[in-house]
Amino acid sequence: MDNLYHQTNRIIHDVQNSLGRLEKASNENYHTLENDVRDRLERITSNCERLDILVNKEPPSRRQHAKIQVDKLKYDLSHLHTALQLLQQRRERAQQEAQDREELLNRSYTTNDSAAIDIDHDLQFHSSLRSSINGVSDLIGQGAESMANLRSQRNILKGTKKKMLDLANTLGLSNTVMRLIEKRSVQDKFILFGGMIVTCIIMVLIYRYYA
Repeated sequence: MDNLYHQTNRIIHDVQNSLGRLEKASNENYHTLENDVRDRLERITSNCERLDILVNKEPPSRRQHAKIQVDKLKYDLSHLHTALQLLQQRRERAQQEAQDREELLNRSYTTNDSAAIDIDHDLQFHSSLRSSINGVSDLIGQGAESMANLRSQRNILKGTKKKMLDLANTLGLSNTVMRLIEKRSVQDKFILFGGMIVTCIIMVLIYRYYA
């Protein structure tokens, strides 16, 4: 299991480096690099599934530590998927902007006495509108990433809570201590959902402001 864990961890670092190259890649090399990143992400996913099986075969003394290691790999994998998605969105926006700019510059106009065309004004308006759209899209993307992180952290906390309760039962802790742990868990849950609700409200307000 250790060999597979270290191998998967190296692939994660390779994907992180590849994302940096992908962001600066030319149109000719972009799709090749993107396919390579996707193949590596699929390999990481497959390895995590195998590690989930191997964790259950570990001795009880090592099982908890091994489970934490695998959860960390899954957390990193989620971040990589989000980073790739945001990178694709930025690249698509850049291509759309270039296309719109080219169409605007190559557009032909017919002169008439009743209409006056102010190219500079149109360009400025278009740039301002596109900038606002990009800002909202980035905020939505960041909000989605934050929500994904909160969900992942919630799952990790739930797993940790279960392990702590099992360990507490094994050690024979008192009922009073158990109730304190349960109370703290409920408080953490309110904090988590409160943070998610506040984040959603902020995103809606920002979207309505820019819209």
